[in-house]
Amino acid sequence: MNELHIWRHPKPVGATGRCLGRTDLPVDPRKARRLAHRIRQHARRHGLPREILTSPLRRGRDVGRWLRRWGWTHRIEPGLIELDFGAWDGRPWREIAWAEVAAWEADFAGHAPGGGESLAQLRERVAGVLARLAAVGRPVLAVGHAGWMNALALHGQAAAVRAIDWPAPPRHGAIRVVTLS
Repeated sequence: MNELHIWRHPKPVGATGRCLGRTDLPVDPRKARRLAHRIRQHARRHGLPREILTSPLRRGRDVGRWLRRWGWTHRIEPGLIELDFGAWDGRPWREIAWAEVAAWEADFAGHAPGGGESLAQLRERVAGVLARLAAVGRPVLAVGHAGWMNALALHGQAAAVRAIDWPAPPRHGAIRVVTLS
């Protein structure tokens, strides 16, 4: 079956309380290895290919590096990168003006927080990646980010997403499996 099996990366070091999109924080190597083991076990159990796609950010890429050490093919997929929060990225949430957050909530899908990327743009990027992966014609394993995975969860739904409609972030290391059409 043509499916995408995507895991959220391990929790990055120093991320607590920060607006985190494309800021490239490291992950504890033990946590990256632990997730790589879980992915390897999942692939064995389900007869999936020994190939992993990851975001270019270290929190995904480091998991792929462990799998590559164990004989897997590891490829970077730029389209899996997290939402770009522009000037907000990497800053503590408490330092971001409430008026700026309110402006984003008022036009949740269309506003580009911090001048970065809007959720509508993220959803377009997710749709493009899904189309490319569907063309592969076999199961795909990947490590990505919460924003990307939430956009995936809303794929095919109405474009007008409100802040209240946005799913809670999946926990670090969580998996989502979707059918690619």
